[in-house]
Amino acid sequence: MDGAGGPGEGPAQEALQSLSRRLQVQEKEMELVKAALAEALRLLRLQAPPTSLQDPGTPGPTRDSSPAAPSGLPPTCRPSLVSRSTQTETEVEMEPSPGPPGLSNGPPAPQGGGEEPSGTQSEGGGSSSSGTGSPGPLGILRLVQPPQRTDTAASPETLPEGSFLGQPVIAVWEHREPWGKRSPLQPWGSWISEEQLQFRVSPPPLSLAVHPDGVRVASGQTAGVDKDGKPLQPVVHVWDSETLLKLQEIGLGAFERGVGALAFSVADQGAFLCVVDDSNEHMLSVWDCSRGTKLAEIKSTNDSVLAVGFNPRDSSCIVTSGKSHVHFWNWSGGGGVPGNGTLTRKQGVFGKYKKPKFIPCFVFLPDGDILTGDSEGNILTWGRSLSDSRTPGRGGAKETYGIVAQAHAHEGSIFALCLLRDGTVLSGGGRDRRLVQWGPGLVALQEAEIPEHFGAVRAIAEGLGSELLVGTTKNALLRGDLAQGFSPVIQGHTDELWGLCTHPFQNRFLTCGHDRQLCLWDGEGHALAWSIDLKETGLCADFHPSGAVVAVGLNTGRWLVLDTETREIVSDITDGNEQLSVVRYSPDGLYLAIGSHDNMIYIYSVSSDGAKSSRFGRCVGHSSFITHLDWSKDGNFIMSNSGDYEILYWDVAGGCKLLRNRYESRDREWATYTCVLGFHVYGVWPDGSDGTDINSLCRSHNERVVAVADDFCKVHLFQYPCARAKAPSLVYGGHGSHVTSVRFTHDDSHLVSLGGKDASIFQWLVLGPGGAGPAPATPSRTPSLSPASSLDV
Repeated sequence: MDGAGGPGEGPAQEALQSLSRRLQVQEKEMELVKAALAEALRLLRLQAPPTSLQDPGTPGPTRDSSPAAPSGLPPTCRPSLVSRSTQTETEVEMEPSPGPPGLSNGPPAPQGGGEEPSGTQSEGGGSSSSGTGSPGPLGILRLVQPPQRTDTAASPETLPEGSFLGQPVIAVWEHREPWGKRSPLQPWGSWISEEQLQFRVSPPPLSLAVHPDGVRVASGQTAGVDKDGKPLQPVVHVWDSETLLKLQEIGLGAFERGVGALAFSVADQGAFLCVVDDSNEHMLSVWDCSRGTKLAEIKSTNDSVLAVGFNPRDSSCIVTSGKSHVHFWNWSGGGGVPGNGTLTRKQGVFGKYKKPKFIPCFVFLPDGDILTGDSEGNILTWGRSLSDSRTPGRGGAKETYGIVAQAHAHEGSIFALCLLRDGTVLSGGGRDRRLVQWGPGLVALQEAEIPEHFGAVRAIAEGLGSELLVGTTKNALLRGDLAQGFSPVIQGHTDELWGLCTHPFQNRFLTCGHDRQLCLWDGEGHALAWSIDLKETGLCADFHPSGAVVAVGLNTGRWLVLDTETREIVSDITDGNEQLSVVRYSPDGLYLAIGSHDNMIYIYSVSSDGAKSSRFGRCVGHSSFITHLDWSKDGNFIMSNSGDYEILYWDVAGGCKLLRNRYESRDREWATYTCVLGFHVYGVWPDGSDGTDINSLCRSHNERVVAVADDFCKVHLFQYPCARAKAPSLVYGGHGSHVTSVRFTHDDSHLVSLGGKDASIFQWLVLGPGGAGPAPATPSRTPSLSPASSLDV
């Protein structure tokens, strides 16, 4: 019997261990969401006085902006009154972005996929290839904590460690697949132009509601997959924003595709939650928050629903708006018995007024009327009226909702309406970037215009006194008032990031991506030094060793050299007509190598100041597009990788010749090591990898550590060299999308990592030998990364 029982225990134990590993992975992802929610609430609730974090005279225009140290932010006022007006399920764009093919060594990361728990410390093998001997104790990485005000009321326990450049919390976070390979947090989409704005219907980008108590937050998710590829159903999570604990899970299995909009009731202190899902019928349901039970449900409309909200004085009245409609719902609770409640609809009648294409936002007035903002730039006042058989619409009803007043408020769509404490209403426009304050009868009282480089108004919240918080389409969160103007609290990129390079002798780094912005960041001040619009997608960049100029590769085969002080373009050259994957100066700055998707590496001779370039030759021999390359320390040779996982070596000084005998390069020393394929780093690849799982790699300047950016939202640290299979590493989460690039700063004191779809930048502090921070309590030969919070650009 013992022999029969033994085999059964093995599979059971393995299954238990597998479940334990999955639980750990899910807990990590939950910590990420909790950290993001805490940061959002912290920024909105801190009560520090306003502080300008960037010189308003910084030259523009820019399509996105920079991070600044987050000062305290005041609490949001009456969040339910604007009911998702901070975001809609539509994206504004004049023309589609050209969006080049992904620069990853393969297609985008597949859905699902797990990761080993981080924090495991073990020994790494190998010795330094530079002849420096054993690397000794290695450092660990920790996200940099930005400068904090000493007068804020935030508790350290509520703050995600290492916030650097937080995304505008009013308008950027998006729920994707829950707990899957992709993190549930992603940014609002990219914005192409402020002219001739048009709506494009897409899955809702944000599903978030703040409870009337100002502490609890409900977040909705779209359907996804787990790490094993199994489908995960949409659900609403209710969080405690102070403890970062999940309090409830509502509606698991009840929603189709995702949760598009949700809102807490106000009149009864948040006892009920209204949810609109993403099914074809956009099912509208009301839930008992304390019990998590569904009280009523009904098909709302086949058109897109962009906003939902309870009347703050009467929870039996619910309003939804979206594509060409406003619906007024009467809800009967049915005695609180699940399923016994009823929902009946009355359709808003436009009558003689033009029906707009979209109605993204609405707000309830104290007198019972309702204001809506639409894509025509109009504010409509809705009131109850007796039906008229001559009026188009639902004339058979005894009572209907009709328009009693109209005011043309903005050029382009109105995205946000906010009822202020004094009873006036604030509206935010799209194309005109204006904020307008309206008195009774929709009389304009005063207005202000947001500077062009911050983008158009997307969200509005009221702070302390006359202070206002404004979220914009360029991922900027602004603080100020109509009289004094606005200054940025945080700023950021608005689309996928790929280009990253660090300054050769300063704590600065440069980023570029699909939003066509080129941004230089101050790593010490955690702020944007400058930003320019490239007009084309930037995919790669590198500083000249002098630091005076920077080369930037674009998606069209064109590359630019810019003066880092004046931002002037000093060189503009095109090689081929395909996107450029990598640009890299030789260690002495005399040559520039440019890797293209046309399978060639173009070599240029460079003047001493880096301003002038002339074609020196081409490296021809790869059978697929170039992905990575590095120069030897003497500046004579290049090692390159391509899309078909090929490693080639080139004698540049000898005429850009391909070295057929690879053993000649066996002991060659490399100035940088960013090639993801090579003898010194082959141990970074996980078992079962298809070759696309690692997007970027970077060796530290002291040649002790190699950082890796993978396709599963993680950053790894390995000991260098990493020349054995299944090498141990420390794994760190924080990014909400595939990590596209990693680079060490010039003194190895920090590591910078870029996110893809999350459009975020993380700056990690290196602890221990060679780093800026103190050594870890227990020295380890294995590098690692600590829990992170987003440093969003």
